[in-house]
Amino acid sequence: MSDSSAPPELSDRQRRAVIDLSVVELIEVLHPTFESSSGSPEMAVLTTGLAASPGAASGVVAVGSEAALDLASAGSTVILVATETTPADVAAMGLSAGILTARGGLASHAAVVARGWGIPAVCDAREITVEADCFTVGDRRIANGMPISIDGSTGEVTLGNREVAGSAVGGPGRGAGSAVAGSRPGGGAGAGTEPGSALPAEIAEVLDWADRVAAGRFAVLANADTAADAATARELGAQGIGLCRTEHMFLEPDRLEIVQHVVLRGHDEHIDDLATAQRADFRELLAAMDGLPVTVRLLDAPMHEFLAGADPDEAAQWHEHNPMLGVRGVRLGLLRPELYAAQVEALAGAVADRRAAGGDPRAQIMVPLVSTVGELSAAVGAVRAAWEGADAGELPPVGTMIETPRACLIAGELASGVEFASFGTNDLTQMVFGFSRDDTAAQVIAPYVADGLLDADPFASLDRAGVGELVSSAMERGRAANRGLRAGICGEHGGDPASIEFAVQAGLDYVSCSPYRVPIARLAAAQALLAT
Repeated sequence: MSDSSAPPELSDRQRRAVIDLSVVELIEVLHPTFESSSGSPEMAVLTTGLAASPGAASGVVAVGSEAALDLASAGSTVILVATETTPADVAAMGLSAGILTARGGLASHAAVVARGWGIPAVCDAREITVEADCFTVGDRRIANGMPISIDGSTGEVTLGNREVAGSAVGGPGRGAGSAVAGSRPGGGAGAGTEPGSALPAEIAEVLDWADRVAAGRFAVLANADTAADAATARELGAQGIGLCRTEHMFLEPDRLEIVQHVVLRGHDEHIDDLATAQRADFRELLAAMDGLPVTVRLLDAPMHEFLAGADPDEAAQWHEHNPMLGVRGVRLGLLRPELYAAQVEALAGAVADRRAAGGDPRAQIMVPLVSTVGELSAAVGAVRAAWEGADAGELPPVGTMIETPRACLIAGELASGVEFASFGTNDLTQMVFGFSRDDTAAQVIAPYVADGLLDADPFASLDRAGVGELVSSAMERGRAANRGLRAGICGEHGGDPASIEFAVQAGLDYVSCSPYRVPIARLAAAQALLAT
């Protein structure tokens, strides 16, 4: 939370401006849209999928990463098409103007990465079949190089190029040359970056008033994994990083091999490569957020994603029938303790580097997917030992993610061993409902919503009756055991206005969301606070 002194009261006009600015208007400012609706025969609607990441994009079809990289290098604007994406596809995703997948929900790999980068995405388009060099919809064949358009705000996929009206903050993501995301390549926003400076002046002023409403009461942080993402988040008004997914730092193909080697073979020479790479990454991330908190989540690498492409014989022992409930998070960290030790040592080194350079690094360490007190105690002990071994001064705040139902039920016991807690509501929703994050969006959730069996997609807007009740009860238990416990939400719900309203009402301290959703969260938090 912000520790600034209380700002001056807003005038009635300023308060009314904050209340009257609609989230829909703000989304339209942040993301590109099509100039006109589809309607001509050459722009026939091919299919409609899940609106997974807002914005509009037109480009040529590129089925799979290899085609996307080839077409992009030849100068084409591409729409990456895949059955689903994995970390091995990240290089191609970063060069794409839009992403279309046949599978995957709002918390799928494609959706989460796309929202983080401001790239339009349509996921779970179940009517399409992805083949080697084309995709089909019924008897229509759409080959590599053919133009299509996708609307990540409606889920509509059309044949042909549609005119795109650029957003006020620089266009649809990295693949199309976003002015925000690309403004400081490889570096970061310095301490002097003005919050919201990437926004139109009128919007930035209203959001500044919104921040004054929330100051000292509620904070909006960002989910960011690179210095460029952190710079984007800071320019859009984030007050720090609430979730750095360290596994995302190894998504490039050459780096992915490092994690694969360490997971498969344990402590070998590649552990030093991991530590060296992360120290440099952490240093840049801390520089981008200088003077603001940076919460580093230790490795949470689902085996089916991170071992894709590894030697099949070596990877066979790690094959899982239900990988999202398998060897992930703290479980992997305890089975391969050298992984977490290397990450903590890398962070300690980066903090020391920044201090030596005159910076003000404010690191925090978070342990993921905890379900037992024993797990948390062992992980915190390992973190402490690694940090002390690095001789980097006082151990920074250590916290845990609460993303299993059991963790909610024993939150009081967990809270006694940490300084903060972050609810990972993507996984918590999956486990509470028994809904797969990747497989149920079109097949179950959409028809349930249409038939009134669900009020909303629970991965889009937090379910108050079930998931919310667990969060609220966990907060009560946690604060009873540790009155100073700071707590927030770092799942994708952190950018949803209704979920933010719940977070405010439940007494949470912050939300953390994708960089391009930070302005929406700032507005929603202020509106929720003004309504209390």
